[in-house]
Amino acid sequence: MGWAIALHGGAGDIPLSVPPERRLPREAALRHCLQIGVAALKAKQSPLDVVELVVRELENNPHFNAGRGSVLTTNGTVEMEACIMDGKTKRCGAVSGLTTVVNPISLARLVMEKTPHIYLAFDGAEAFAREQGVETVDSSHFITPENIERLKQAKEANRVQIDYTQPIQKDVKKETPTPEGDSQIGTVGCVAVNNEGNLAAATSTGGMVNKMVGRIGDTPIIGAGNYANSLCAVSATGKGEAIIRGTVARDVAALMEYKGLSLKEAAAYVIEEGVPRGTAGLVAVSATGEVTMQLNTTGMFRACATEDGYSEIGIWQPVQN
Repeated sequence: MGWAIALHGGAGDIPLSVPPERRLPREAALRHCLQIGVAALKAKQSPLDVVELVVRELENNPHFNAGRGSVLTTNGTVEMEACIMDGKTKRCGAVSGLTTVVNPISLARLVMEKTPHIYLAFDGAEAFAREQGVETVDSSHFITPENIERLKQAKEANRVQIDYTQPIQKDVKKETPTPEGDSQIGTVGCVAVNNEGNLAAATSTGGMVNKMVGRIGDTPIIGAGNYANSLCAVSATGKGEAIIRGTVARDVAALMEYKGLSLKEAAAYVIEEGVPRGTAGLVAVSATGEVTMQLNTTGMFRACATEDGYSEIGIWQPVQN
C-alpha cells in the first residue's frame, strides 16, 4: 500500500491537431499541479487537503473550465459548481450557481465542515461564501476573452458545447455534429490516497458553453461526477447529463464492492459499458494505491503518480494503465 494521485483537466473531442498554444499551457499546468499534489502527499497532508489544494490550483488557471476559466451561460454569465468528498467518513460538500467565488472547491469543503447540509446553490451558496469570508471577486473576473469567443461560436452554431469543441470553420466542410448537438466538456478534478489508505475526491467546473441559466451538471452530484468511499475515489468529466444518468463515479465503487472487481476493471467497465461512447472520462485511485485513468472520448487532459515511482501525463487515447 502506498500513496497515489490522479488529476484531470477535462475530457472531450480533443483533436490531435490541437494548436500548441492551447495544448502546452494545459500540459504545463497538469505537470505543476501533479508536483504540488505529490509534494503534499509526501509531506503527509491528508488526502482531503491534497485534492482541495490541487483543484484550487486548477481553478486558478484560466486554461481550464473551472474557477477563473469557467465557460459562459447563454446569458454570458458564469455559474460555477464543485464537490469534495472524504472516503473514510463519506462526508461531502457541494455547491452550484456560484458567480463571485474564486475557489468553488473550498466553499464546497466549508459546506461539508461548517453546515449540517451537503449541497448549497445559487444565492444561498453566495451568501454562505460571504458569511465564511472566502475570497470573492466581481463576476467579470471570470469572463475571459477566450470564453466570450467560445460562447459566440456556440450561439452561431445553436448548440450547447464543451470548451474543447473546435471552432467551426466558415469556408470548409463542417464536421458531422455530435449527438444531441453537444460536444465534450472540460472539468477539473483530483483524487488521492495516502499510505493509510484514506481517500478523497474533488471536482470543479464552469459547466457547458451556452448552457441554460440554472443548469446543473454532474460535478456537484454525489455519485455522478464525484465520489469517494473506503474502496476508491473517483472524479469524472464529460457530458454531465450522460454522467448523471450513468451514476458514473458511484458505479465504479459499486462494482468493486459488490462484484469484487479491481479498480481498473471497474473503471473500464463503467466507461466502456455504462455511458455512451464519446461522453465521459474519469480518474480514480483505490485504497491500495492503484490508479487508473479511463476515457471513451478522443482525449482527456490527465496526470497521475504513485509512490512506487510511476507517473504519466497524457491527453489522447489509448490509455494503457
